[in-house]
Amino acid sequence: MHTSPHVLKPASVQSVMLKVLLALLPGISAYVWFFGAAILVQIALASVVALVAEALVLQLRGKPVMNFLTDGSALVTAWLIVLTFPPIAPWWLTVVGVLIAIVLAKHLYGGLGQNPFNPAMVAFCTMIVAYPQLMSQWPRADMNALGPMLQAIFGSRDLDAIIMATPLDALRTVLRNPEQNATIASILGSHASFGNIGGHGWEWIAAGYLLGGLWLLQQRIITWHTPVAFMVTLALIAAAFNLANPDRFVGASFHLFTGSAMLGAFFIATDPVSGCTTPLGKLIFAVGAALLTWVIRSFGAYPDGMAFAILIMNLCVPLIDMKTQPKVFGHGRDKQP
Repeated sequence: MHTSPHVLKPASVQSVMLKVLLALLPGISAYVWFFGAAILVQIALASVVALVAEALVLQLRGKPVMNFLTDGSALVTAWLIVLTFPPIAPWWLTVVGVLIAIVLAKHLYGGLGQNPFNPAMVAFCTMIVAYPQLMSQWPRADMNALGPMLQAIFGSRDLDAIIMATPLDALRTVLRNPEQNATIASILGSHASFGNIGGHGWEWIAAGYLLGGLWLLQQRIITWHTPVAFMVTLALIAAAFNLANPDRFVGASFHLFTGSAMLGAFFIATDPVSGCTTPLGKLIFAVGAALLTWVIRSFGAYPDGMAFAILIMNLCVPLIDMKTQPKVFGHGRDKQP
């Protein structure tokens, strides 16, 4: 038996954020293997911009700069932005996205712990609405030539030789073209961006995020409620529609191992600030986010609906938490006279 005390010392923000960054490394490693080292350049650029912006805003607000600057939250936001942006996005797109996340989505609401919306998702949604073409230019899998990618990031945008549509975008484009009269089976078997169970390369990136997410669960940085509810809901609805109409709707494995599903399940939807805090609330939040992700992917104007789904559910967090507060011990059966 364990001896007292049983109350554990709460983890610091710095230690939590450091573990989140470490948990992202398996996915980033797979990213580098399949899509080249340009992602590391983007991570370095975004990290510097995030820290500088954080320091300047803290200075303007009269807050202790070093205390907040070293907590790691700005770096987590910067890394999540880069991992949802194309790795060959022009440098200014990354810079603007990070500034929107840090200055507007975070500090405009009061800083860490006060923001109602996930800052990284605010940056993504803003940029994809404002610059849809730039946010849709992804490198080909196994395109490891760093030179052309750096040229795309910092120089001219002659991309014909290095870009390819993402699996979700390719699937959406073909299915919505009535002239092609294509089915899911014919699409998955003919396009180079598709792998065995998901997008080519994306399968392993998603597996990396899954591995990192499981480690976060083991470290008790996050709880099981959000990632499990998200993945189960997304898998069930995708499997049900695929079973009903396999020519029109792709199956569960494709949805889980393509795009940002795993990243969203373990690293975005689990945000303790903009997400729900009660156990039941986390389940409701995750179910809603998964349903919206599938709906936007299947019927919406954007290939991956994760970011929009998270922001919509962020709006619902206060109501969900209010309605799912657990009963206070000893007061559950009290009745008003």
